[in-house]
Amino acid sequence: MKTLPAEIERGSMAIIAAELRERGIMLPPENAAVVMRCIHASADFDYAENLRFTPGAVEAAVEALRRGAEIVTDTNMALAGISRPGLGKLGGAAYCFMADEEIARAAKERGTTRAAAAMDHAAAHHPGAILAVGNAPTALFRIVEKIGAGLRPALVIGVPVGFVNVVESKERILAVCTEYGVPAIVALGRKGGSSIAAAICNALIYTAAEMLDPKERG
Repeated sequence: MKTLPAEIERGSMAIIAAELRERGIMLPPENAAVVMRCIHASADFDYAENLRFTPGAVEAAVEALRRGAEIVTDTNMALAGISRPGLGKLGGAAYCFMADEEIARAAKERGTTRAAAAMDHAAAHHPGAILAVGNAPTALFRIVEKIGAGLRPALVIGVPVGFVNVVESKERILAVCTEYGVPAIVALGRKGGSSIAAAICNALIYTAAEMLDPKERG
């Protein structure tokens, strides 16, 4: 018997919704699509507890995407996971600069990481983009500096995974975005990763493009 991908996704989301109810977890409606897609991508219900949203973050990101906002990621893995049909419907684009020779050269000259140099490039050339960080705490720390200097991205997604400076970078970016009124979605704690960054981007894209139902994606 054949099972179509759309049917699998619908079934998965129904299971997730049922388990959330069993756990007594009621998601704010405006954030539910993001949380559920993170759980869908990871089978980890901790995201129902550890994801933090600045006020109006999802609405602001959806509106930005509908205006054609670009997305800049800190890994090519996250970039590969972002829905190109959805972005295309919105007139947007997504980029990752980590493998660019210019970024490698700048990182070496400045004595920093490629991730930090990539965020410098994003700030200079894509200042109103959604910045999606799923791997590098140094990228988040650089975004903190840039926001303090006046950068106002459409959204910061802070979900790096790991042990060194990960927790601290997330707490810092959430605090700074809250202070300066920059929309942010952050996974507190050690969990995250490129797949989670892509999942958040896709939840926002599908919401903006009215493609949350998989049948709308063709």
